[in-house]
Amino acid sequence: MSDGDALDEDLYRRTKQLLEPGEIQLNGAVVHTEYDNSEEIEMMQATIDVGERIAEGYGIDPTETFVYSGSDDPQFSSNQHQGLTLEGEEFVWECQQLLRNGSFDLVFYYEASADHEAVLDAIEDEGFAVTGVRGE
Repeated sequence: MSDGDALDEDLYRRTKQLLEPGEIQLNGAVVHTEYDNSEEIEMMQATIDVGERIAEGYGIDPTETFVYSGSDDPQFSSNQHQGLTLEGEEFVWECQQLLRNGSFDLVFYYEASADHEAVLDAIEDEGFAVTGVRGE
């Protein structure tokens, strides 16, 4: 799904606000799932799969990344995760898993230097509905 074709306008608007100019320019992807609270393992696997597609959008081999989770750090929420490189632990992506209307949306943020359209296409190829969000 292309930028702006949001299935949930409120979620799109909130995601867009989080991409406001900061230290780095970011883009985002809202991945819509049908997973509910009883499907935590599937939701986490979806987070990993999408994170790997984002890494590929940077030209990074996904096997050279790892997931740093909220349960690893008291400053994170339990449904917040980061994809980092094995070497140097550099930022690749961040994800928040949000329960909305009974199912989870996975909201990803990543540097705008990644190939945004290729990332969105790869997420769709994984079988997910996705809404792209471009930062300014």
